[in-house]
Amino acid sequence: MELVAGGVLELCHSNVAFGIVTTINHLGYPIYVLNILGVWKLLGAIALLVPGLPILKEWAYAGVVFNLTGALASNLVSGVHDATTVVYLVTMMGITTVSWALRPPSRRMFALS
Repeated sequence: MELVAGGVLELCHSNVAFGIVTTINHLGYPIYVLNILGVWKLLGAIALLVPGLPILKEWAYAGVVFNLTGALASNLVSGVHDATTVVYLVTMMGITTVSWALRPPSRRMFALS
């Protein structure tokens, strides 16, 4: 759900709920980055929800990790971060990892050893 909600809020350039535009400005990114992130998040959510397509699911999970680690690095390097943001991003990385590891066999490219 975070992918869908985040994607929609970013495409709408919402600043009401989570201060997305304010945050992206503080981090030094141009506003159009929200369009790119929003589209990719929605496509990733679709890839994870559609049955089959195990290779696409692997890439969607990788994209989520790239997004979260990029957000964490951007916040830490820019000095704009607060403890809540860091904890949230690390928690979401953990949830993503657990979700990836606990997928049913039908959604995997290969078996985990």
